[in-house]
Amino acid sequence: MLLENFLSLLEGWAPAFRQQRTCARAIALALGLLCGLGRRTLTRAICFNHRQHRDWGADYKLFNRSRWEPEALFDPIIHRAIGKYCSHQIVVAFDDTGLKRSGKKIKSARWLRDPLSPPFHTNLIWGQRFLQASLLAPLYNLDGESSPRGLPIRFQEVTPVRKPGKNATPQQKAAYREAKKTHNLSKAFVEMLGELRHDLDSHGFADQELIAVGDGSFCNQTTFRQARDRTILLTRGRKDLRLCLAHQGPGRRYYGTELFSPESVYQDSTIPWKETKIFHSSKYRRVRYKEVGQVLWRRGGGRRLLRLFVVAPVPYRKTKAGQLNYREVAYLLCDDHHLSAKKLLQAYFDRWQIEINHRDEKSILGVGQAQVWADLSVPRVPALMVATYSLMLLSVLETYGPKRTIDYELLPKWRHAARRPSCQDAVTLLRKQIEARRGTPTNVVGYPTMVQTAAA
Repeated sequence: MLLENFLSLLEGWAPAFRQQRTCARAIALALGLLCGLGRRTLTRAICFNHRQHRDWGADYKLFNRSRWEPEALFDPIIHRAIGKYCSHQIVVAFDDTGLKRSGKKIKSARWLRDPLSPPFHTNLIWGQRFLQASLLAPLYNLDGESSPRGLPIRFQEVTPVRKPGKNATPQQKAAYREAKKTHNLSKAFVEMLGELRHDLDSHGFADQELIAVGDGSFCNQTTFRQARDRTILLTRGRKDLRLCLAHQGPGRRYYGTELFSPESVYQDSTIPWKETKIFHSSKYRRVRYKEVGQVLWRRGGGRRLLRLFVVAPVPYRKTKAGQLNYREVAYLLCDDHHLSAKKLLQAYFDRWQIEINHRDEKSILGVGQAQVWADLSVPRVPALMVATYSLMLLSVLETYGPKRTIDYELLPKWRHAARRPSCQDAVTLLRKQIEARRGTPTNVVGYPTMVQTAAA
């Protein structure tokens, strides 16, 4: 049963809290934030547990006074998911995301670039910026037809440095420029990567390499020039990077004089195309790519030898009878020279699962809707919701497997057959099982009460 397995996974939070009652309160609020109807606020979670007529101070103090670290909530996922689904290699996708906020009392809120703005005009949103890491479980290794699944294992707030006003002094502007060098997304990524490597070692995965996959935000000198232990960095780069090879002639020169770009490698007919099979869009497909090894990126990687991949556009059709379209060319940079190209390209294609995680967290679970303003509560509530979401996905895999079975609710008639259960399928099934099992130790209530408290 999904609910029983989910509750057993949530009980793995006990080491993160100092008292058992604090852990029980966190589990109850996690269920309320996940399965409650309406906006995902703490008041709705309290009403979901039928505690709206009691003192609610302890529920808010859980986030702004209790001593616990949000990173510890993801330990059960690392301990169970890697050993069961990632036996060959550990692939983790990294990406930043913004949560929209409307109030001005949140100190860490800033004006952020809207990723949904059109290419001809950049829009801004008021919100918080978070850095997320998702473990990519290669479920296609089990049956050859199941899509991979992203399981979030980190959700950390990364606050941009506030820019001084136009009347700022030269000292304030200089302090701002220095602060940007130490407090930015790339620095937070490097720190999270090192912390994650340490956690993997403590959980008994020291003999497995970690492949960190990121987009163009992490393709810079801050990330590529850092020393990493048993960690491979794979990022998407720009097409106009100035690359070169090592100098082969006499003299002390290290960098070659002939420069080239990833786009010129794509257009160069003398470099042959290679083919490999990559699992993408529910089946294995042939992907064409070019590979250039021992590449130097002077402004980015320094003297570190890199590996360049140029992935040809993948054809697709919007409909069965539609015209054939092509996606854009992908230019990838990697600091590993031993792993096969097939494994690295597969890790890059699996990275799309973190985008699905972002959609579920914002559109379905409402991460960021909780109305809290305390300095500790602002990053803790979203982290707890993301950890609950990740544990729910893991419990779905362990209970029913990667495919969509008859245990879930029937899809509407206008929906096509789905291969795997969605986040909404899992939440609906949890609500159904909670309604059938009233009076549990977590004081959850039935579906009629859910509707009444959501409308209150």
